[in-house]
Amino acid sequence: MKQSVTRIVDFFKKHKYGKLTLALLLVGVIAAGALLSRSQPEPEPIPLSKVAAAIAAGEVVKIEDNPDTGSLTITYKDKSESTTRRDKTAPFLEQMKYLGVREAQMAQLEYELVENKAMSGDRIVNVVVSMAMIGLLVFAMIRMNGGALAGIRKKYTEGDVPSTTFKDVAGMDESREELVDIVTFLKNGDMYQRMGARMPRGVLLVGEPGTGKTLLAKAIAGEAGVPFFTTSGSEFVEVFVGVGASRVRSLFKKARSKAPCIVFIDEIDAAGRKRNGHGGGGEMEQDQTLNQLLVEMDGFAASDGVVVLGATNRMDVLDPALTRPGRFDRQVNVPRPDIKGRFAILEVHVKNRRLAPDVNLMDVARSTPGLVGADLANIVNEAAILAVRGGHDAITVQDFQEAVEKALTGGVQQKSRVMQEVERRTIAYHEAGHAVVMHATPHSDPVYKITIIPRGQMGGFTMSLPEQDSLLMSRNQILARITGLMGGRVAEELFCDDITSGAANDLKVATQLAEEMVMHLGMSDTGLRVFNKPEGYEAMVAPRTGQKTFEELDQAIRQILDECYAEAKRIVSEKREAMQRVTDCLLQQETLSREEFVALM
Repeated sequence: MKQSVTRIVDFFKKHKYGKLTLALLLVGVIAAGALLSRSQPEPEPIPLSKVAAAIAAGEVVKIEDNPDTGSLTITYKDKSESTTRRDKTAPFLEQMKYLGVREAQMAQLEYELVENKAMSGDRIVNVVVSMAMIGLLVFAMIRMNGGALAGIRKKYTEGDVPSTTFKDVAGMDESREELVDIVTFLKNGDMYQRMGARMPRGVLLVGEPGTGKTLLAKAIAGEAGVPFFTTSGSEFVEVFVGVGASRVRSLFKKARSKAPCIVFIDEIDAAGRKRNGHGGGGEMEQDQTLNQLLVEMDGFAASDGVVVLGATNRMDVLDPALTRPGRFDRQVNVPRPDIKGRFAILEVHVKNRRLAPDVNLMDVARSTPGLVGADLANIVNEAAILAVRGGHDAITVQDFQEAVEKALTGGVQQKSRVMQEVERRTIAYHEAGHAVVMHATPHSDPVYKITIIPRGQMGGFTMSLPEQDSLLMSRNQILARITGLMGGRVAEELFCDDITSGAANDLKVATQLAEEMVMHLGMSDTGLRVFNKPEGYEAMVAPRTGQKTFEELDQAIRQILDECYAEAKRIVSEKREAMQRVTDCLLQQETLSREEFVALM
């Protein structure tokens, strides 16, 4: 028995909510015992008419009347007792009179009014049980809510100084130079004070996801060797009133006590969105959190030694009061790396990895235009995994090529997939149409690789890569890209018996490019006006564009797509022999490199 009890107690201790469950069980047992103790068995009550008859016959010597409950205790001459109940709305003597008892007969017996002796004890039991149940219910709500109420008094502690330094940051030299001053200020602030210079109170890192904003923040703290407080904007957003503002005060109070230090708020747009003044409830609470953040940042003195770093990829949604001078004084743009930056990033990530002698990281960097640091780190890791899977002693060129293609297309090769010959031939013509049109169209990116091996959701793909990185994209380049996308559908129409769903994604991307040209870039006859899609509260107001204008926009988009389709159809019709050679070679060896494709053309 003792071992069984011990096992039960150990079970409740190990369970997540074991203590709470055990407490609830104990209170239930106590409440049940109290109720059972109160429920004493009562004797069977007798009719009130029998009481009246006994009084009239002179058999009753005493009656105890409880006016609160209406219960009667009757004592007879033979010392026996019985109980009954009467109507509490009328006096007992009046009820006996109606039942035929005379006043003289009532005068012969002893009549006593009594109070309920157990009433006070019952009330105490009721109060105790009720308070215990309410207390446990509140305790359960707090525990089930993940300690949300306790989170109001969240304590922020500085983390360890990161081991990351500027040596681990590559591909963003200009952005790094902007932040070197912060490190110098934290290490030796007297230099700036002698010159009368004031360091920025806040630095906002702006860039697309994966460009290395968090890595830069860690590198600053690692270089400066100062306490590093890290949090995210979502930690200040809670459903409880005042929690966000309280946490902001707690964070900055702790930071001032540890100055000089760095406060890093990742995804600051979660707490720093624009205040619109039209919402209520949660939006009002978010506005209060932002107001407190603004007050704390504006309250810094030049000698505080606290630098606030914020990171976001949604600069457009931040409140103007947060980005004005005096709060986030400096905004550092973290762009996508160019080919030199990608090469430097790859060099950082291939450290302590064995590479085959034929691996050229510049070729890998050249084949990954537009990718960010996180993508490149993932490619290096995937290449290492593929090398282990293939039993290689080092990471080979083929491992890197497969990792790059997997990152760009979103899937692995499905060589074992069985396709019908008709479907396989259709895919070959489709991909050949893309390649031939891209090769024959001026301003188009060179064809890098063609394959009809299924990968992910695609039956095949044609990869074209720019020869060099560029910040701008001309109208002819966009038209050339749309024309190349139309090549697959045109090839299906001219060489196959029917068209298929293989061009669905091509048409989607082509439509998006045409809409961008007409509505955002002013590259059509509709004029130089920008037509933005209204979002949020702007979508509920009256449109600022008339129906006729929308019809003109739709006509301009359709005209671009039709002209590019006609140009792709002209090229495929003129290059029928080259199309057939490329298709036959794809059906034979499934994959064509750039050199093999150019030779066929």
